[in-house]
Amino acid sequence: MRLTIQTKLFLSHFTAIILVSGSVGTYFYQSATENLMNALQSRLKNSAALISQGLSIDNLDRIRDESDISDPVYKKNVVALREFIKANPDIAFVYIMRKLDDKVFFVIDSDMQDPALPGEEYEHDIPELMEGFLRPSVDEYITEDKWGFFLSGYSPLDGGKDDYMVGIDMRADEVQSKFEKIRLAGFLSLAFSIILATIFSRLLTISFTRRISSLTTRFASIAPIDDDVAVDMRGDELDQLSRSFDLMSKRLSIKQQQIDANEIELRKAHGDLEQRVESRTAELVLTNEKLLQEIAERKNVERILEETSRTDYLTGVLNRRAMTDRLEQVLSQTARGSKSFCTILLDIDHFKIINDKYGHDVGDQVLKHSVEKLKGCIREADELGRWGGEEFLILAPETELVEADNLAQRLCRELAAASIVLQRQEISVTASFGLTRYQPGENLAACLKRTDDALYAAKAEGRNCVVVIEPR
Repeated sequence: MRLTIQTKLFLSHFTAIILVSGSVGTYFYQSATENLMNALQSRLKNSAALISQGLSIDNLDRIRDESDISDPVYKKNVVALREFIKANPDIAFVYIMRKLDDKVFFVIDSDMQDPALPGEEYEHDIPELMEGFLRPSVDEYITEDKWGFFLSGYSPLDGGKDDYMVGIDMRADEVQSKFEKIRLAGFLSLAFSIILATIFSRLLTISFTRRISSLTTRFASIAPIDDDVAVDMRGDELDQLSRSFDLMSKRLSIKQQQIDANEIELRKAHGDLEQRVESRTAELVLTNEKLLQEIAERKNVERILEETSRTDYLTGVLNRRAMTDRLEQVLSQTARGSKSFCTILLDIDHFKIINDKYGHDVGDQVLKHSVEKLKGCIREADELGRWGGEEFLILAPETELVEADNLAQRLCRELAAASIVLQRQEISVTASFGLTRYQPGENLAACLKRTDDALYAAKAEGRNCVVVIEPR
């Protein structure tokens, strides 16, 4: 059986739409499952961290073996763990573990039917569980032990100092039920895609074949078929269009002699037209070059304006607005799990005296000199910005307080050791430094206020020094 063009087009369009929608649907399904797993892992990790904050390790050393289940400390903590499970029905178990050397032992288990007894060793080697004694962590995949299949989150008690950890388990069937909902949504989406593919394929096919039929009718009207000639209806729409076109060509060939008679005049007109086209093309090329040049100049101006809006006109470092934007970006990265950062605020000592004694031009040169020295000493990842007047702010991302202190001390020494000669006079430049570390969870203003307090403390101590204020 020979298919018509309409049927072929319908099948091809339908197949293409299904392939595209299927690929997109597969991508979004995979993304949804990954996002769900990430959300479950994040919830388990955060829940474990939250529980750990509400538990105390006081007297947990008293609970060593199964004889201690009658101890008031054991009973109190079991009640607390079971209260959490009541508030979170999808959580199966909550437990506290102790690490001795490389072994892990149960201390308290919330299971009401078959609880792990105090002192019972947990024999499974799970890297995420061991990490939970140091920092909040979560299983990367569903794990199996004698109690079943689980996805678990862990968090140390008392900051991981005393080898105690709290863990929470979510049953695999709870996780699986959440994925089943995503699969159902995927199947419904696929069915909806098939319906839409059928409708759109039908509409596209009708639109395309209608044009073929229209062309066939127009060809037949240009070259009408005589009544005594049999009409061949074999083949599909394109075959019929081809026959109509052939018949029209034969009829039009009769007029070729008239076309040949006008060929000379057409060639002459063609030559004139080519000349005019070449002239016009040259004008268009010139206009296009000018337009491209204007576009390039405009982009360059836009780039310069963008740089100007973000940099200090005198020193060339980031201005306060750009530095604030950068601080907000690093704060967001810290909130998503990156290491914390430190801020260093420095003030050129006795800068007003320099301005009053030597003039503002010399003051500007001192600022430029100081910036060059600072840029030469900070690390590649650090960022320097003019905070206002003679104050400069240094952002040290993913940096501990000790590292930032060493950096500030080095900057203080290097700046004091490098004098500048202006107006045939040697001018010594020093600066006071205030330093602190961002405490996760606080707002940016609190961190900057602490940095400012540290700077003022450095000035109060006699300037040309570094003062560190640790976050509370």
